[in-house]
Amino acid sequence: MSRGLKALSAFALVAVLAAGCAKGSATRESAPEGTSNIKYFTFSAAPDHLADLDKIVKAFEAANPSITVTVETAPFTDYFTKLQTAIAGQTAPDAFELNYENFVSYADAGALRDLGDQTAGDDLSAYAPRSLQTFGRNGKQYALPESYSAVLLFYNKDLFDKAKLAYPTADWTWDDELAAARKLTGGEVYGDFQPVQFFEFYKALAQAGGSFFGPDGKQAAFNGPQGVAAAEFLLAKPGKVMPTVAQIGGTPDYDTNLFKKGRLAMWHNGVWQFAGLKDVPFGWDVVVEPASTKASAVFQNAVAVSATTKNAAAAYKWLRFLTSSEVAATTRVASSWELPPLADAKAYAGYFEQTPPANRKAVLDAVASATAEPVIARQQELQDIVTKALEQAAAGKAPVQKALDDAAAKVNELTKSG
Repeated sequence: MSRGLKALSAFALVAVLAAGCAKGSATRESAPEGTSNIKYFTFSAAPDHLADLDKIVKAFEAANPSITVTVETAPFTDYFTKLQTAIAGQTAPDAFELNYENFVSYADAGALRDLGDQTAGDDLSAYAPRSLQTFGRNGKQYALPESYSAVLLFYNKDLFDKAKLAYPTADWTWDDELAAARKLTGGEVYGDFQPVQFFEFYKALAQAGGSFFGPDGKQAAFNGPQGVAAAEFLLAKPGKVMPTVAQIGGTPDYDTNLFKKGRLAMWHNGVWQFAGLKDVPFGWDVVVEPASTKASAVFQNAVAVSATTKNAAAAYKWLRFLTSSEVAATTRVASSWELPPLADAKAYAGYFEQTPPANRKAVLDAVASATAEPVIARQQELQDIVTKALEQAAAGKAPVQKALDDAAAKVNELTKSG
């Protein structure tokens, strides 16, 4: 095992998780009479990996002729609303995809089936141990780890060359990034793109040396000096080196299209974007995100069985195949569809030789500097509070310190009520 692959397997030690964005929908035919049909709902396959998922489904159905899989997808922005509606209406899919923070909420709400009946007689050594443990709750296994990914700084090499600027390096700081972004912004080109929202804030907070919660894990601490510095870094971009929220206007994949059109010089996004950028007409690469204190967002997805399914055994077979089979692992690696959280480094064979991007080692660097995402039972409310506070500050409706203080008070109320 190479040194790099050992580092990648160390993801098993990371318990920080969320997921990349995707869009689209797809379905497969219903099961023939006499077979079990599993309805599977996912956000990560579309638009770039529908064919890859279909390859895995066909391999599974060939190995399990008495089971068919019907796939449905939704964009990440709509996915959990649709899933909640289906569960409330008692039409939940048999199996579905979750990111970590939503896994906690769904497990605590009783929406997930305890997989103990299936895992008790199953050898789960294929999974990286801590990755598997991450999706256990109160001594029960409620989901199987499916994939992981990291957020990096993407950059357009052609735009840097045109501006006669040196490419970003792992040694860059926030000041270096902002200075380059200002020089690269002009005409139809924006120098940078980093959304002003919860996911970017908690990571920037760690990069500034701060913590979201205090030592007790419940009292908000993100409104301290480091939180103010993190918010000010994010707020230094909209309207100056990147579009404003008003300019974006809720347009789906605005930043993705901007980068693909060669109009965006730097872009904070995840490795799930690799496949969609393979044919862009310009050079690009990635680097670990700039910061004096390295802290990266490393996200993980899992798959679970609905608590109300009538096809639990068949659903588990499908999820087991989807998350740990050789077909699934090689398909993911070959297509740059995130990475399988498996213990054997052979699962990653060839991933680091693929290009673009050339600097895939940055994925290892990000994993090595992963920072834990703050997670509570009322996770969506937590995220909304922080994002709205940042939006208030961005709109000039409140000073940064007051916006964060108000948000901290609301978060403290959430943690008190559970």
